[in-house]
Amino acid sequence: MDPGGPDLIIFDCDGVLVDSELLSCRCLSEVLADFGFELDVEQALELFLGRSTAAIGEYYRGRGQILPDDFLSRLKSRVLETFAGGLQPIAGVGAVLSDLKTPGCVASSSDLDRVALSLEVTGLAPHFETRIYTAQMVRHGKPAPDLFLHAAEQMGAAPARTLVIEDSVSGVQAGKAAGMTVWGFVGGSHYRGRDGRAILSAAGADRVFAQMSDFWKEA
Repeated sequence: MDPGGPDLIIFDCDGVLVDSELLSCRCLSEVLADFGFELDVEQALELFLGRSTAAIGEYYRGRGQILPDDFLSRLKSRVLETFAGGLQPIAGVGAVLSDLKTPGCVASSSDLDRVALSLEVTGLAPHFETRIYTAQMVRHGKPAPDLFLHAAEQMGAAPARTLVIEDSVSGVQAGKAAGMTVWGFVGGSHYRGRDGRAILSAAGADRVFAQMSDFWKEA
């Protein structure tokens, strides 16, 4: 991407627009416990941060364990209920979106219902309207590049002219595999006590920042 700046900015949702990662991992840990599976919040973050719910089933199948048929529906209900009652936007992200001159969209591993609710309850929905793309729309989720390439195609932007904002290793890897510039964001509550800068830099992020007020600084 040349100094003229990007033609498109793709925002991940969880952990970038809304401070949801700890909430969703707590929900996952609780619902798994309901079915007799032990997984604490830290383990959930390590295993599934930035991944779709399909990755949860794949993980347990790889361990020779099968999740109950109603696991995903129970998890979805718990997450939606939790988000409706207490989800907050990332501090300062509303100002960034309001000042944005570059076209933007959302590309998330979460399903469309969850993304729509997240943006609605945090007041961010008007910034994106229908420009929301999810893992349900492509064959392979992050860390594969499919979702970001799909979003860029729908928005009419070349990958080399696209900037991705991500908070997870799988998201950073997906953006880089798509041939895009990727900035890692580590301002979500799930990075408290963790060296997010080192984690996302090692994954290939072109830049890592921790406050939305620094969005364009040193860019």
